Order: sequence, then structure tokens, then C-alpha cells
Amino acid sequence: MLTGFVLFYVGAVLVINGLWLLDRIDGREIVVINIVTALVSGAVVLHDAFGPRADAESIRNATLSLLFCTTYLWVAWNRLSGADGRGLGWFSLFVAVTALPVSVLAFRDALNTGETWMAANWLAWAGLWFLYFLMLALRFPVTRQAGWVTLLAGVFTGWLPGFLMIQGAL
Repeated sequence: MLTGFVLFYVGAVLVINGLWLLDRIDGREIVVINIVTALVSGAVVLHDAFGPRADAESIRNATLSLLFCTTYLWVAWNRLSGADGRGLGWFSLFVAVTALPVSVLAFRDALNTGETWMAANWLAWAGLWFLYFLMLALRFPVTRQAGWVTLLAGVFTGWLPGFLMIQGAL
């Protein structure tokens, strides 16, 4: 259930951030959802890493989830501070490079449709965070593409599966 809880808010933040990248909303308006999502995912990270049932698998999940939690907190910081985002861009490369082998290993180990879907999510996230690297660190003109990919990833890797999970349908 915690995965659905986090994915639901990941979907929300990616959709809103995608709309911002597409120039549909002002950058000041994304701060709240980025902080909320960082807090929600951060609470789950703390539970998974340090909770009473923490084990190797939950700590692995916490480690990987913290990559995204950090991203959302950093986006909010950049909007509040006026930072240019290059540091976040380089961090995004770190996330992309980490997510790629996570995806490969997840595809290798997948035993059912849900696990295959999660492996595909990791691959999508690797591509998305690589786009952020190109846009923020290298200043490639891919903001529009990143906006659409962010929005679609929000719906299909976050909101929809998260919603189905919290409803007990997935």
C-alpha cells in the first residue's frame, strides 16, 4: 500500500512539473507539490530504512526512493532560491545511471506482470532523468520534450498505477 501511496503523489508532482515545463503554469506554483511529494516519499523512505520491519529489501527500496525524494526537494529549492538547476542536472545523471541497471535487473528477475511493469517504470524514469540532465546540466533545448515526457510519465508510471494500488485493483 505504501508504494501506491508514494506513486500517487509522484504522479501528481510529475504531471504538475510537466505542465510547468510546458509553460502552462508558473514555476512558483510547483513548489508546494514538490515539497509535499518529497515529504510523503521521505516519510516512506524513513519507514522502509529504519522502521521496525526494515530488512535488506526495504532498505534497498528506501535507497532508490530517496533518489526521487531528493529530486523533488531540489526542484522546490531551485524554485525558491533561483538556482539555475545545473547541480540538479548532474544529480539527474546520477539518478539516470542508477535507474538503468535497476531496470535491467528488474526485467531479469520479473516473475509477473506487476514486476515487469515496475521494471519498465525504472527504464522510463532512467530516460526521463537523463532528459533532465540534458536540459539542466548541458543546456540542450529539450524543455518541451522533457515537459511532455514528464507529464506522460506522471500519468502512466505514477498516478494511474498509484491510484489502482490504493484502490486495491493492482
